[in-house]
Amino acid sequence: MQTEASKPWNWLLFPFSSIKAGSDSLFAASVGHGVYQIDTEGKWEKLHSGLPDWTHVNRLQLQHDLLHACSSSGLYEWNGDVWENDGLSIPCYQYRKIGGTSYAATEYGLWTKAGLKWEKMACADKRVYDFLNLPQYLITGHESGISLYDRFMDEWAHFELQASITSLVVFKGHLIGSSDSGELIIGDKKGRFDRIRFGRPFIFSVQAKGKDVFACTDRGLFQFAILCNQVTLLPVKLGCPVTDVDMQGESIHMATLFNGIQSLNV
Repeated sequence: MQTEASKPWNWLLFPFSSIKAGSDSLFAASVGHGVYQIDTEGKWEKLHSGLPDWTHVNRLQLQHDLLHACSSSGLYEWNGDVWENDGLSIPCYQYRKIGGTSYAATEYGLWTKAGLKWEKMACADKRVYDFLNLPQYLITGHESGISLYDRFMDEWAHFELQASITSLVVFKGHLIGSSDSGELIIGDKKGRFDRIRFGRPFIFSVQAKGKDVFACTDRGLFQFAILCNQVTLLPVKLGCPVTDVDMQGESIHMATLFNGIQSLNV
């Protein structure tokens, strides 16, 4: 999608960690090289003003046309000209705004903001990497496993899995996570979790995009499916390590470690 003249001179050297697709552009976070915007003509622009040079961006989030960077120095929002700290100056791994409430997974638990002030909400003694806010459940993936809050019962259940759970999705009623050791953690709908490796791929993350759920791996991009009543992975794009994925119309956009930003029409 990019011409040679429009690419950053060393774009192939950038290991990209996250990608988000807007209505008319892409946003990509590189490891150690900042955040870039890529327009429909393939022109790259670095969005660097206000973001400390040494900051590592863990994830990008684009909601309500507002771009947020979850970074090693806190949560930042892009106002169109400059990055502004969103009031959270601790390492941040995930952000979502649901209704009028913001949620952030951080080095020191899950935080929430309903007004002007961030406050600790859950798992304050753990590094939280991801979370799901469902009608009945609040689920966090953290440094030692998964914690689940049942709103109806007003009770927490903690599943110590001896692994850091770095991303979470729900697929066909199964709670699925990826671990820091490249495994899939798959819930059996009965309160137990199986640790599974699908052959040789190392799972970087699991991502839900609309009705589709993907696994980003060091062997490429896979899509979740149910075959013979079992969760399995079907290849979508092989041949390069994919760290993140997003969709824009009929296109799948992928952040990769060694091959820049890749796009695929579906």
